[in-house]
Amino acid sequence: MKVKWLLLFLIVIMLTPMTVFANSQKPIEKLDNISDEALQMIKFQRYEDGKKLLDYFSEQFTVISSKEHPFTVDQHRIISVSHDEALEAAVSANMEYEERVQRLTKFRLVVDAIATSHQPLWTEMENPIMTAFKDAREAASTGDSAHFHSNFNTFMSLYNVIYPSMKIDVSAESIQKIDARINFIDEYRSEVVNNIKSQQELEGLEMDLKNLFENMDEDEADPSLWWVIISTGSIIILTLSYVGWRKYQGEKNMRKNRTRVHKD
Repeated sequence: MKVKWLLLFLIVIMLTPMTVFANSQKPIEKLDNISDEALQMIKFQRYEDGKKLLDYFSEQFTVISSKEHPFTVDQHRIISVSHDEALEAAVSANMEYEERVQRLTKFRLVVDAIATSHQPLWTEMENPIMTAFKDAREAASTGDSAHFHSNFNTFMSLYNVIYPSMKIDVSAESIQKIDARINFIDEYRSEVVNNIKSQQELEGLEMDLKNLFENMDEDEADPSLWWVIISTGSIIILTLSYVGWRKYQGEKNMRKNRTRVHKD
């Protein structure tokens, strides 16, 4: 019975801080869910419902920001800008469907990047981004100007979708390095297509992009997960130690009893 009570006590101790942690995450998780619902409404062309959700997001964001101050200045600014762009997409009378979805996706990824500490959603766009870029680089190497411009424009469009989210998760130095290469290639497109030496910028940018996504994949696991692993391991060790100690005491008492019986 004592072992059971000890286990129960240790489990309660372990779960208490986890409960506190979960509760502290609820506000940002709520905002994350609202942003996802708003995106789905725009995808289904239910623009009025999307607007209502974005308005609700704004209300909840204001409440959370004023009470708990969970956001940095940069995070607050990035959320506000992407929210304004998303709201404009929801209420616009003539904006193209693709542009609406792109803006809501950008907003969704920003909120997720703040809500998620491990493998944010924007990293899932690695494949389409790298595919568009590789197609552009191959077109440049063969001197195919039309396909280079087309694929590089696609790359730029996709990159702009994840750009605000990157600013939340990636160091400013890394982003500035990538931006410098992109700006050079964009400004001197004709030279990149016709000049083999200038195409080295494409190779350099490809390496920078690969490193960007690889570094995100190699991020350490969520600290809360490590806490659970350590806590669970501690409980197992403590329990086994206690059970072993009880077994040792029992065997020790049995030996004492046998000794007494032989003496009697």
